[in-house]
Amino acid sequence: MVIKVYIASSSGSTSIKKQQQDVMGFLAANKIDFEECDIAANEDNRKWMRENVPVDSRPATGNPLPPQIFNEERYCGNYEAFFDAREENAVYAFLGLTAPPGSKEAEALAKKEQQ
Repeated sequence: MVIKVYIASSSGSTSIKKQQQDVMGFLAANKIDFEECDIAANEDNRKWMRENVPVDSRPATGNPLPPQIFNEERYCGNYEAFFDAREENAVYAFLGLTAPPGSKEAEALAKKEQQ
């Protein structure tokens, strides 16, 4: 399974740049394999991302903005959804991955199962 992060390398928005760096930095720090898919340099990436973000996850006007996160073809969410998952120690579940033993997320899941 490959996590794909759709980014825009040439975005003029500092908040989009920060969000992209935040997502990719977190994935790298946690040794989660991911592929960077640049929508600014590759029209196919841009088209694929726009077509595969679910309708109910799109903005009311305009196109979905990066970063958008997918596990292979399955949509995981945008930056806000990623941020919320990170706050709740649920990033692996958000990404559709199994939390590694000893991680905060794995420990939280184990506690829930014991209750």
